[in-house]
Amino acid sequence: MLDSIVAVLHLLVSLSLIFLILLHAGKGGGMGDMFGGGMSSGNVGGSTTVERNLDRLTVGLAIAFAITTFSLTWLLAS
Repeated sequence: MLDSIVAVLHLLVSLSLIFLILLHAGKGGGMGDMFGGGMSSGNVGGSTTVERNLDRLTVGLAIAFAITTFSLTWLLAS
């Protein structure tokens, strides 16, 4: 039962992580500009609040992905 719950959580975290990574702005702007990533012209070299929050969410989901991966490995090994 616990295996199934962690597996579903792992699937949701991985899909969310893929979505957030695709939102990041690359060299060409990318999809990150949809939410105001490139609207500030005086912000050369810096990052906007939206980009910082996107980075924080991505790091948080990456940590959650690692935790669910290790949890699944531990649950399925025993």
